[in-house]
Amino acid sequence: MREIPVGLPSELVPLSWLLGVWEGTGVIDYPIEGETVSREFGHRVSFSHDGLPYLNYSSFAWLFDGDDDVPLTAESGFWRLDRPRENGDQGPALLPGRGEQPYTTTENVESLRRADDGFPIQASIVHPDGASELYLGTITGPRIDMSTDAIMSAPGGKPFSASTRMYGLVDGHLLWAWDIAAFGQELRSHASARLAKVD
Repeated sequence: MREIPVGLPSELVPLSWLLGVWEGTGVIDYPIEGETVSREFGHRVSFSHDGLPYLNYSSFAWLFDGDDDVPLTAESGFWRLDRPRENGDQGPALLPGRGEQPYTTTENVESLRRADDGFPIQASIVHPDGASELYLGTITGPRIDMSTDAIMSAPGGKPFSASTRMYGLVDGHLLWAWDIAAFGQELRSHASARLAKVD
């Protein structure tokens, strides 16, 4: 049975199993121009909240290179249940909500549950190379499946056109798999990892 942190906004209850810092190892395996990049990497992921109805997401990855670790990349973003914004929601920008904040009770949040028993989820993830991904998907219990609805790249970015991600809680570990379509290729397996909670 999962413990729900005190003070957690109701909209985050379906996502609460992600909260914390996770660390472990994974494998990259992806072909580029006739050669396959196959490497083991370390990965640290953090999910937190600040009292608003979304999770703060950050990750850092590094390559293992003999006795040294070589920084690889980082990501940051926000994850939330996907629903229309209402008058009581904050935004855009620094504008406060007008009226009562919506979805503050379990009953309100349950109204977002789909017929397949999952909740719609949205994640925005930004990369340091200028790429920005918007994912839409479903969270069903301790499993998330999502795919890109949009990818924006900074001028001069490497070709990257689609992505899917899957996250699941298995035997107390966070497992994830990431497929990408890059360098003119169709969507295919790119990386996966198994992470343990470290706090």
